Amino acid sequence: MKPRDMNHDWIATARTLSEALPFMQRYAGSIVVVKFGGNAMGDEDAMAEFARDIVLMRQVGINPIVVHGGGPMINDMLNKLGIKSEFVRGKRVTDKATVEVVEMVLTGLVNKRIVQAIMDEGGRAVGLSGKDDDLMVCEADDPELGFVGRPVEMNPQVLRDLFKAGIIPVVAPVATGMNPNETFNVNGDTAAGAIAGALKADRLLLLTDVSGVKDANGNVVTAMTPEEVSAMIEVGTIAGGMIPKTETALKAIEEGVRAVVILDGRVPNACLLELFTEHGAGSLIRPKR
Repeated sequence: MKPRDMNHDWIATARTLSEALPFMQRYAGSIVVVKFGGNAMGDEDAMAEFARDIVLMRQVGINPIVVHGGGPMINDMLNKLGIKSEFVRGKRVTDKATVEVVEMVLTGLVNKRIVQAIMDEGGRAVGLSGKDDDLMVCEADDPELGFVGRPVEMNPQVLRDLFKAGIIPVVAPVATGMNPNETFNVNGDTAAGAIAGALKADRLLLLTDVSGVKDANGNVVTAMTPEEVSAMIEVGTIAGGMIPKTETALKAIEEGVRAVVILDGRVPNACLLELFTEHGAGSLIRPKR
């Protein structure tokens, strides 16, 4: 009889799976919206790891939705096509030529890469944009910025239909307008927050390239209430690029999302750490119980 070598890594893996059981039971049947972006999108290994996490979430009964960005890929394509960008107050003006490139890159390139990655890991995924079935209808957020949209009407039934079929929706943040043949580019965080709010999601996970929301001393704050977030914005502790992320979180909570987590997407298995461990992996924002 061959002796069995009880490798300590195997034992640790089994213990981790056992400890994750209550969290898997807690989230079974829930809706989790994940905003995917940053450096991980351009790295094949990181993309595959993210896709495995999403497939595992679906396997244990969670209904995940992936909403993605694609800024660097859009910039590359604009440069290749010789389309120059104008900026107003630091924000890109999205004219008709630019929004056509945005739609082409987000829905035709980035979206399908993520769908393929999920399929490669054994999941079922379908790519769509905010235009499909009028999922997301927008109006101009700022007339000076052109076709940059703010969601004003959400129709998420198509996402529920995909859940019932066991399919993971992957959504590109491109939307239709109130007028015929209108196309809007939507900030990825904004789109994810709007979708999470429309579905009253259990969790909205905003993956970033930073470790979370930091206090005045530079330490990551692991748990906050909306009131505390607003106070940190007012005094300037939350500043720069973290302001729109936290504002997205506050709006999503107002619309019925139970909690929002801003977490570092560079951390391996960040989504699993947040959902299935006691420790978590970022800054949790939720109303005071």
